[in-house]
Amino acid sequence: MKTNLSNLMNLVSEYERNFNMVDNQLKSHIFSTTIEELDGRKTIVENYKEDFKNEFIEYNEIFDKIQIAKQVISKKNNEFKLPNGDTIADTLITINLLRKKMYLIERLISEKNSKRRITEVNNSYFESKEVNFDADAMKEVYDKIQNEIQGLEFEISKLNSKEFDVEL
Repeated sequence: MKTNLSNLMNLVSEYERNFNMVDNQLKSHIFSTTIEELDGRKTIVENYKEDFKNEFIEYNEIFDKIQIAKQVISKKNNEFKLPNGDTIADTLITINLLRKKMYLIERLISEKNSKRRITEVNNSYFESKEVNFDADAMKEVYDKIQNEIQGLEFEISKLNSKEFDVEL
């Protein structure tokens, strides 16, 4: 079938939802229930043997589809390249690290200079704390990182719409 990475990732999400539903059904059909009288008569109250068998087959089919689709996604993430020459996988790592850096800078920017009065029995003074960086320069770094992330995500988005064939 002809698809792209975006559609394939959506398909994997759908498969995983179905996979979880079948998993829950399997768990509820592990046992069949029989009542055995003292005289040896047996009455089947709940018989889930056939249900379990069919659900286990479906579980394995969905499992195989998820495995193939995720392997294709991984392969394409390591195959498709952005204009800068990095693969999607490399770029996702870069974006993750840039986000961590951006969040640190965001926390730093939120810090402000402070002054508080300290009063002791025989003494009174002010304790001043000043940040060790230029907040405006940090804001510029933050904005630059944010723009870089947006640019990289846009390039990934373009590659995610690139069509290819896959057999599921």
